[in-house]
Amino acid sequence: MAIEISETDLKSLIHKLSLLKSEIQKVIVGQDVIIEEILVALMAGGHCLLEGVPGLAKTLMVRTMSQALDLSFRRIQFTPDLMPTDIVGTEILEEDHTTGKRFFKFNKGPIFAHIILADEINRTPPKTQSALLEAMQEFEVTYGGQTYPLDRPFFILATQNPIEQAGTYPLPEAQLDRFLLYVKIGYPSAAEETRILSSTTGSKKEQVLPVIGAAEIRQLQTLTREVSISEDLVAYVAELIRATRPDTSTVAYVKEWVRWGAGPRAGQALILTAKARALYHGRYAVLMEDLHTMAYPVLRHRILLNFKADAEQLTTDQVTAELLKVVSRPKISI
Repeated sequence: MAIEISETDLKSLIHKLSLLKSEIQKVIVGQDVIIEEILVALMAGGHCLLEGVPGLAKTLMVRTMSQALDLSFRRIQFTPDLMPTDIVGTEILEEDHTTGKRFFKFNKGPIFAHIILADEINRTPPKTQSALLEAMQEFEVTYGGQTYPLDRPFFILATQNPIEQAGTYPLPEAQLDRFLLYVKIGYPSAAEETRILSSTTGSKKEQVLPVIGAAEIRQLQTLTREVSISEDLVAYVAELIRATRPDTSTVAYVKEWVRWGAGPRAGQALILTAKARALYHGRYAVLMEDLHTMAYPVLRHRILLNFKADAEQLTTDQVTAELLKVVSRPKISI
């Protein structure tokens, strides 16, 4: 639904995004691209999967962001013995002291918060991982035949460790596809690492202040969908997504290395996140730059490589880079 907002109020909202980033960077050194991708996912109304080796401040980044947002926050530590009811909630037997009658009351689980940190999500079995599916897609949970809506905005940030695979359970493809972005966190630069060591080993502790609330986030999510994108760029996105599929692609690189390509949800995700990135940078129309930047975290988990590609240690990012080179661009790219 379209909303009316003055130019001054719109600029104020966008300015709050820069304030939000500044608050996060009081604690998190560097990682500009990662912070931008997370905020883009929030503006687009989707969820993020963060992957990085231990010690790269994945959990700290999510916790710091929750402090800068005036939203409720819950952390769920995923372990092999975690049950779906530990996430969604369960019914408990209670007694009405006035009548003496007993009844079941639904006790809400930690999923009922604005921001959810699903820490080390791949350490729990698929049965428990799937407890998130309905919440991620429908923004509601069902228990005992009763549906319970979740507060909006609802934002899941899941983390996983790529190197220690003993005792882990890879996320099913259906659940991976529910994540709007797959964000990979790398090591800091030499200068950033020096700053990290200097700022985290003393007694000074930065105070992160909330700068934006739930109503403003919902307003930004609505405005994101109203950002303009030309029909030529929509057609380009469709062609790019179809080029990832070996059965319809004309790209030899894809036919050689890819087993399964991306589905229509990838195109939706690419357009939405490109719109969010444009608004994040103060623009009201999508540019080719937005699509190319967001293509990597959007397609990273939606392209399945074949055994030959795995043996050659190719990555989906390399496939995406090749596609961005060869798929023809529209003459007018705004």
